[in-house]
Amino acid sequence: MSANAMNRKKAIVLRARLGFLGVCLVALAIVTRLCVVMFVQGPKWKAEMLKKNVQERVLRPTRGNIYADNGSLLATSLPFYRVGFDPTVAEDSVFKPGIDSLAFLLSRHFRDKSAAEYRNRIVDARKAGEEFIYLNTARIDYQERKKMQHWPIFRNGKNKGGVIFEKVERRYMPFGHLAFRTVGFMNEGNGGAGLEFTYNPELEGTKGKGIFRKIAGGHWKPVVEISRPKSGYDIQTTLDINIQDVAEASLEAALRKHRASYGCVVVMKVETGEIKAMANLGLTPSGQYAEKYNYAVAQRTDPGSTFKVASYMALLEERFVKPTDKIDAGNGSFKIMDREMTDHHEGGYGVITVADALAKSSNIATSKLIMSCFGKRPQKYLEYLHRFGLDADLRFQLRGAAPPMVKTTSDPSWSGITLPWMSVGYEVLVSPLQILAFYNGIANKGQMLQPLLVREIREGDNVVQRFSTKVLVENMASEETLQTITDMMVGVVEHGTADNIRNNDYKIAGKTGTAQKVINGRYTERYYTSFCGFFPADKPKYSCIVVIDEPRSGWSYGGDVAAPVFKEVAEKVNSLEMDMHKPLFDEQDGNKNEPRFAHDLPFIGSGNLPELHTLLNRFGVNNYAKGEVEDWVRARPINQAVQWQPLNTKQGRLPNLQGLTLRDALFLMENKGYHVAHFGQGRVYRQTPGPGAALSRGSTVSLLLK
Repeated sequence: MSANAMNRKKAIVLRARLGFLGVCLVALAIVTRLCVVMFVQGPKWKAEMLKKNVQERVLRPTRGNIYADNGSLLATSLPFYRVGFDPTVAEDSVFKPGIDSLAFLLSRHFRDKSAAEYRNRIVDARKAGEEFIYLNTARIDYQERKKMQHWPIFRNGKNKGGVIFEKVERRYMPFGHLAFRTVGFMNEGNGGAGLEFTYNPELEGTKGKGIFRKIAGGHWKPVVEISRPKSGYDIQTTLDINIQDVAEASLEAALRKHRASYGCVVVMKVETGEIKAMANLGLTPSGQYAEKYNYAVAQRTDPGSTFKVASYMALLEERFVKPTDKIDAGNGSFKIMDREMTDHHEGGYGVITVADALAKSSNIATSKLIMSCFGKRPQKYLEYLHRFGLDADLRFQLRGAAPPMVKTTSDPSWSGITLPWMSVGYEVLVSPLQILAFYNGIANKGQMLQPLLVREIREGDNVVQRFSTKVLVENMASEETLQTITDMMVGVVEHGTADNIRNNDYKIAGKTGTAQKVINGRYTERYYTSFCGFFPADKPKYSCIVVIDEPRSGWSYGGDVAAPVFKEVAEKVNSLEMDMHKPLFDEQDGNKNEPRFAHDLPFIGSGNLPELHTLLNRFGVNNYAKGEVEDWVRARPINQAVQWQPLNTKQGRLPNLQGLTLRDALFLMENKGYHVAHFGQGRVYRQTPGPGAALSRGSTVSLLLK
């Protein structure tokens, strides 16, 4: 063999050996990598696999309830369920005899598929080894779940029958959208509004933990519960459902009548500062009114003439004026520096008393008085506003409450016109709730209270936290000033800008407000109207503010637009509060246990007209009816005669039962489908709810006999 042939043979063998060696090295590297993956990195990748298929997930607790003052539910979480099913669980001895009946029942209940379609879906999933399917994504309630638990296959439970009732809670407001913005909501991004948002940490409870396994279809199946969720606390509010209802109804009617942009009504109990109603309605793009924003708490504006009460209180505290003093309000126009102050009354008011200046809401008279008293010392006026609590942070129990903005003399925008315009409710920004707290302080003998909306946080029957009334200002003004300003506010209703809401049953003390809106630095023909006051004026029990923004009906003053809403609310509250009614009986002859009319007539209260008519005729007492009356009447003594007045038992509302015997009251109420609880002996002296209340059949009426 030649040398060249030998060399070629050696070269071939060398390349073959090198190729084999390379293959061995590659194989060794692969084996080594496999060993590393299997034995070194194996636990890591196994954990990753388990992480994707088995997870520790959150178990959500049941959210706490929100209650009205009488225990009525304002918001609660109702349990609903989705019906899931593991078709691989049940034994053939359970599955085969029950599948046809189960499919039939599912079809009849959900009415979306035939029994055959349900049967095929379940059987196919069983054959494919699917460990979880939704039989229907519709939610069922607790009663439906209880019924389904007795169906074939399902009756064997989760472990032997495969049924899985997946709990899905839904927030529910039993009274619909009543007080919707005050009760509030929570959204998925942990944002929200109202009590739901403010007290979310208390309401949401403590989350639990559980192990879930991912199964076919991307669903997560619960495997084991690590820790149980703890339900949230309950919130007890001060809201009165009846007052809230009339506040919203009256407000909506007024907004529609005047085609206004928005409005709010807040009712507060004088002695405690408790909020009994908070209604907020705004115009939606669809032309409807809905609770979309809490204007009462979060919207601050120029209050207008309701602020004048503070100006006159400051004047009275300075002893600068008396109600009977005279002031020249001029001809309706008064120039202050480069600005013109005007009164809405054409031709002006001329010379009027200080009391009439407030009653007629004269801007010129008010600004003249303030300038005369505080023009050279505006800081003193601001000190009074501070003393009255108008710049106080209410620290209200809802997030988003707007703090007041009262200018100071150091403010860059303070000028020569600030004081006179501030005195009539401009160049100051406050919320309706701030104004109401101020008026409530006047009614509460000078003690300004923090408005109270949440009374208690509870866990079942146990009180976790109780909120008591807090005093923000101990003494707003002297007793003399408080009584004088109250009398002046009564004048507003008796013969002033709100004389359209005067009534003979009780007196109202209040003030109208009409603020011309400033947009882009210019006054417009758009108005912010309001009325704030309290009642009864002599013994105040409730205060209330009504705001209606931008009325477009041609009426633009607070007395015409907002005050009538106040009257409706006041009348409803008066009907519910027996202590506010004039007494039906007067005491005489020194016998305090026997109620009698203050006339020399035998005692006659209320009852059946034919019986009473016959009785009085036998006694020779003149009695008559004015117009047509029904069978059930109330006696009204006039001189030495009795006039019969109807009880209005056929109007679908609770009649005035005072003066009726228990027999007659029971006959009337039980025939209308009401339950009656009675206490004491004699005739009906007091009833709860009061006359005029709208009750559903089955409701209970409580009667105090005396």
